[in-house]
Amino acid sequence: MDFFMQLLIGGLSVGFVYGLSAMGFVMIFKSSSVLNFAHGELLALGGYFFLIFITIVKLPVILAFIFTLLACFITGILIERVFLRSLIGEKLIFVIMLTVGLAAMFKGLLLLIFGGNLYTYPDFLPAAMGIQLGVVQVPPVYVATFGIGIFFLVLFGLFFKFSSQGIYMRSVADNQRASLSLGVNVRRVFALSWAIAALVAGMSGVVLGIINGVNVHDLSALGLKVFPVIILGGLDSIGGAIVGGLIIGILETFTGGYISPSLRDVIPYIILVFILLVKPYGLFGLKEIERV
Repeated sequence: MDFFMQLLIGGLSVGFVYGLSAMGFVMIFKSSSVLNFAHGELLALGGYFFLIFITIVKLPVILAFIFTLLACFITGILIERVFLRSLIGEKLIFVIMLTVGLAAMFKGLLLLIFGGNLYTYPDFLPAAMGIQLGVVQVPPVYVATFGIGIFFLVLFGLFFKFSSQGIYMRSVADNQRASLSLGVNVRRVFALSWAIAALVAGMSGVVLGIINGVNVHDLSALGLKVFPVIILGGLDSIGGAIVGGLIIGILETFTGGYISPSLRDVIPYIILVFILLVKPYGLFGLKEIERV
């Protein structure tokens, strides 16, 4: 029972990070119908930004985290402004292939600067931050993951519900042409969507870096796990991204703990194939009906 609880807590923690990362992916898809294949590299950028601020610049942890989020936010704006804005109105396949190119470019730059080595952050989480649940010890990193994740989940929920820009993003996601006719600046919404997605991905990269260390190959590969998460939850459902992330995280840890560690990284893609066969719109995705 103790082993079961330890796996459950670990799965929920990692799954929460997957869900938050997938939420940024969903925001881009909802606002522009673009599949962002550079998502894993945005995760890696966040991990390396934090590494620079905390080890080279030697900022305090809180300031390093804030500057990391700010750097990721600006990176998202620059990606939309420099690379994607000129493709507005073009076929979606052009934009999707551009994200593939961006993924290769970012990964190449990170490998050129940092190499393929594994880097670890200084141990800055206090041991007292851990929680004792009966005989199960919840490590400080998992407590921090839950805390950061819940904070940003509530923050984004309030942003989308009450702020004007959040309402604009929801309207563009529902109908771009109608939003444009009502005076919504769709280009600004696209830029904000990419900025928030990069911020969320960067935050997830920091958390994953605390758990597993920072390596460009590992973090970019983790970006591919976003696809099973969003397919499971629904491509256009932010809430579904969180639920899908939790399910994938739990299944991963239980597969690695009870069956075989080698199958841990395979199970999300087995689920992806199964969901596409049984429920292609995901658990919470909206089914599109075309009438002719």
